[in-house]
Amino acid sequence: MKTVIVGGVAGGMSAATRLRRLDEKADIVVFERSGYVSFANCGLPYHLGGVIEQRSALLLQTPASLRSRFNLDVRVRHEVLSIDTAARTVRVRALDTGEEFDESYDSLVLSPGAKPFVPPIPGAERALPLRNIEDTDAMAAQLGALAPGAAAVIMGAGFIGIELAENLVHRGFAVTVVELADQVLAPLDPELAALVASRLGQQGVQVLTGVSVTAIGADSVTLSDGSTQPAALVVAAIGVRPESGLAQAAGLAVDARGGIVVDEHQRTSDPAIFAVGDAAVKVDALTGEGTLVPLASPANRHGRLVADVIAGRPVSALPVLGTAVLGAFGLTAAVTGWNEKRARAAGRPIRVIHTHPANHAGYYPGAEGMSLKLVIDAQTDAILGAQGVGGAGVDKRIDVIATAMRGGITASDLADLELAYAPQFGSAKDPVNMLGYVASNLRDGDVENIQWHELAAEVAKGVQLIDVRTAAEYAKGTIEGAINIPVDDLRERLDEVQPGAIVHCQVGLRGYIAARLLNQFGKNVRNLDGGYRTWARF
Repeated sequence: MKTVIVGGVAGGMSAATRLRRLDEKADIVVFERSGYVSFANCGLPYHLGGVIEQRSALLLQTPASLRSRFNLDVRVRHEVLSIDTAARTVRVRALDTGEEFDESYDSLVLSPGAKPFVPPIPGAERALPLRNIEDTDAMAAQLGALAPGAAAVIMGAGFIGIELAENLVHRGFAVTVVELADQVLAPLDPELAALVASRLGQQGVQVLTGVSVTAIGADSVTLSDGSTQPAALVVAAIGVRPESGLAQAAGLAVDARGGIVVDEHQRTSDPAIFAVGDAAVKVDALTGEGTLVPLASPANRHGRLVADVIAGRPVSALPVLGTAVLGAFGLTAAVTGWNEKRARAAGRPIRVIHTHPANHAGYYPGAEGMSLKLVIDAQTDAILGAQGVGGAGVDKRIDVIATAMRGGITASDLADLELAYAPQFGSAKDPVNMLGYVASNLRDGDVENIQWHELAAEVAKGVQLIDVRTAAEYAKGTIEGAINIPVDDLRERLDEVQPGAIVHCQVGLRGYIAARLLNQFGKNVRNLDGGYRTWARF
């Protein structure tokens, strides 16, 4: 049996090497349009910033090494031009010679990936993408020709855009990030995205949101608000689009966004053709609907799965959560599942929790703070998603929650997870456990919360707002209109609390204590979730 794989890197090479491990006699041919079939594309920004010094460190395998270890026929700089589904052949062009030929297949695996989106604006040819080694070499050459302190404009404040911003700052460039949305990092909700934007600003990155680049000149860009920015270098990091033209031309089913539609075995609408990686549609774990998730982990997993299917093993792809992490200037931002914006847009009844714990025991030196957010289905207590921004340990907590989601553990059940504890690694009540405690309090009706973005409307209606922090904290800054009654004084000042009031503290814990106390005296108050720290970001 002969399997032809179009495209290498995560999905394609996972399929090829797994299939060889399963079937030593299989005929496996890989065509890769670029000159490199196996490289660490997530490391590209860090090579440009000098963090990964050696370019060779990015190159994981070569056609020769793959031939030697796996007996794979890997042909780089070979572009598949078309698919003849009836004849089960692909038309291939050898880019170095221009020769074209047909290659037959029994099974065909499409792993074309996704291409960076470059808007059709004047001067767009100056905008450099960052997808592969060739892109990296082109950008490195341009960076090397620029003087220290030269201006760089990055179009897009997603994961790649922010990683590039950090690395270009490390190289000494003056960096501006331009983002059409009203925040950086769309997977985060705005109050957590604000932490990332703040850190970028502290490191000298100019972040411009709510605008886009409308034209690129010789040494500047023009923005949609009419202003200009100097730009010796322009990078296109707006996002990616599935590279599904080959599939569409062959008559394979694609969705409205161009993603290649596949079943639970990664089969396309042609049973002899499979698709994996960024171009293939995944199943959203929360809705069962199709989604595009351009991440390496699903690509690797689905490449391996396709090899199993071709080899006759009974396997099926699981839905995806979209778990991702970013590091920038010592800050970690991580997400899994849905954010609050998406859940509300979908009309889901939700509960939301914000906490601001330390990454390990506060009495042990070096503790760093973090902000965690949990989005919960109010009817079932299911975890819909989580986000975290902060120092060390954010990735660990989001990974634990992603694992809990995969296992069907509810938000309240997080309280019962047995997690490793020593003072330098965590707390006896880990931040994940604390999310579970808060979730169970909300589920059981022990407290009612209000979110930071709901507060202004309530205060405008005349609802009383009580700051239960100390007088010293209150004096340093509070929410306009709040009166100060420290939590320890509440029992003696009950008459000053109006029924239906809202209480708040710094991060939510004292507010919860105050709400429990007051509600037992019939005050029916609500607690500001996440406290003053969450509210103050806006």
